[in-house]
Amino acid sequence: MGILALVFGLLVGYLARYFLAKKQAENAENKAKEIVLKAKDQALKILEEAKNDEKLRQEQFLKIENILSKREKELDEEKTRLSSDLVSIKSKEKEIGDLKIRLTDSIELQKKELERVSGVKKEEAKTLLLKQIEDESKDEIYRKIKKLDSEGNEEIEKKARELLISVVQRFAHSQIAEITTTVVSLPSDEIKGKIIGKEGRNIKAIERLTGVDIIIDETPEALLVSGFDPIRRQIAKLTIEKLIADGRIHPARIEETVELAKGELEKKIKETGENAIYETGIGPFDPKLIYLLGRLAFRTSFSQNVLQHSIEMAHIAGMLAQELKADVVVAKSAALLHDIGKAVDHEVQGTHVEIGRRILEKFGVDKKIITAMESHHEDYPYASLEARIVQAADAISAARPGARRETVEFYLKRLEDLERIASSFEGVEKSYAVQAGRELRVFVMPTQIDDLGAIKLAREIAKKIEIEMKYPGEIKVNVIRETRAIEYAR
Repeated sequence: MGILALVFGLLVGYLARYFLAKKQAENAENKAKEIVLKAKDQALKILEEAKNDEKLRQEQFLKIENILSKREKELDEEKTRLSSDLVSIKSKEKEIGDLKIRLTDSIELQKKELERVSGVKKEEAKTLLLKQIEDESKDEIYRKIKKLDSEGNEEIEKKARELLISVVQRFAHSQIAEITTTVVSLPSDEIKGKIIGKEGRNIKAIERLTGVDIIIDETPEALLVSGFDPIRRQIAKLTIEKLIADGRIHPARIEETVELAKGELEKKIKETGENAIYETGIGPFDPKLIYLLGRLAFRTSFSQNVLQHSIEMAHIAGMLAQELKADVVVAKSAALLHDIGKAVDHEVQGTHVEIGRRILEKFGVDKKIITAMESHHEDYPYASLEARIVQAADAISAARPGARRETVEFYLKRLEDLERIASSFEGVEKSYAVQAGRELRVFVMPTQIDDLGAIKLAREIAKKIEIEMKYPGEIKVNVIRETRAIEYAR
């Protein structure tokens, strides 16, 4: 019974498992069929969409093809039309060329016929016509020029002259300047040998340490210090004076003395700058800027001491500003600092105006002062009334009598150049440079130069002087035309 029960249980289990597996297989088969059906439906849908897209693309291609065909046809028609126009243009161009040739030939024939009939060449006729027009109009032109000059400038010149004369009379300061040499006085001629030293080692040491040339000649009890830098010359002078006073002159002592002289000069430069600020009554400024101002005491321009020139300008600018109701402090400050760039212009590249602008900006000087100083050589436009005042003060200080002293050679050369330039013009009989070269008097031949021509000649001479020469202030060109009738009673 146990065996039968076991066999029956196994049979029942087997059958149950068989039917269960069969059922699962049927379910899996059904699911597979559903998946296949879904996949077929999806494939059919995708295929349908692809067919629709293809149809749309074909329609678009057909449209584009139609458009391109139409454009191609239009281009062919345009090309045909342009070809026709090109042929027409070439034909007209040829006609115009032929017409131009005939016209040129006709004009030349007319010119030749006119020249034959009149007996005057083309250039001669042009010259005669221009001369005739000038002769007919010169009196009227001369009258208008004289009228404009007299009416437009008479009142302005009168007021300006009164103002400038008043300022110059109120402030007149003499100038004493060194150019390129400094004289050192010696207690006796015997000291020259000590300064030279054995085989010239002492004088070579001084020259090497100070950067100047020491000239010892036959001049009794004196020697010359030569160099372009006045500060170096002053250091050399102080060094030599200290060595003479000490009595010990040898290379080691020379090095010590040069350092002492440099320190003493630094102190003197600072004091000089402070004195300039005190004398003009402006400031305060940065101590380094005051030191640069003091360096100008050892710089010259056209033989004029730059610091004295700047101080004089400050006083003149202050008086002008008071008269013109301008800012006195700005005008005086700009005038005093207008040449500050010259304190270092041999060490820094650029014009002294540009260098000065950078220095003042670096030390935080008021923008109004910088604007007023930068126009004194007309490098920048006049941005304020104070700028014009500074320029006028510069011209007054530089051009007034006694302000600038020149060497005899330079002075004579300038006078000779003035007379040479004037005499180079046609119709000039003689010329004289007078008033220390500030006026050029030119006498012309009245038969060659008329009144209008005299005005033209004065302007041409002035322009040539401006181009070829360098000079302080201005030069008045005075062209004189006079007619003299001479007869003898016998």
